[in-house]
Amino acid sequence: MAHGISETTRLGRWLHWIFEASLLLKGLFAAAETLSGLALLGLPGNAVLRFAEWLTQRELTEDPHDAIATALLNAAQQFSIQTQSFYGFYFTSHGALKLVVVILLMRGVLWAYPAALALLSAFVVYQLYLWTHHHAISMLLLSALDILVIALTWREWHARFGLALRAPPK
Repeated sequence: MAHGISETTRLGRWLHWIFEASLLLKGLFAAAETLSGLALLGLPGNAVLRFAEWLTQRELTEDPHDAIATALLNAAQQFSIQTQSFYGFYFTSHGALKLVVVILLMRGVLWAYPAALALLSAFVVYQLYLWTHHHAISMLLLSALDILVIALTWREWHARFGLALRAPPK
């Protein structure tokens, strides 16, 4: 029992189910992120630009001032080989770290719980740092999801391993 919520109560079972569902989602996102990073690392240097040109060619032929197509093409033109390498490495390492932690949590490895709390907390700090510079709502949403997973991981860790905070005996 952790913080007064037993695994045998309806709320305890529901929180455990939410924890497992969040791990599954985190694992799927981490796998997709890792594969995306590996794809970026494996692509030739100009593949992103060629794909953007192919994708926008028809639309820009019909309407040379199309805002979305123009923005996509401009973004691809700014996507240098160095940027591609950075994002490839970042996505691969970020996704692989999360995937390893998720697998260890799913297996119930004790030290994975504090490791996950530290790793996810670091991600939240970094995502909020990015938000202060770019004001991308996605960083706030990712941070909110990570904070929820942190709370669920903390609760699960205490519930599973009997680490509930208790008052010292008198």
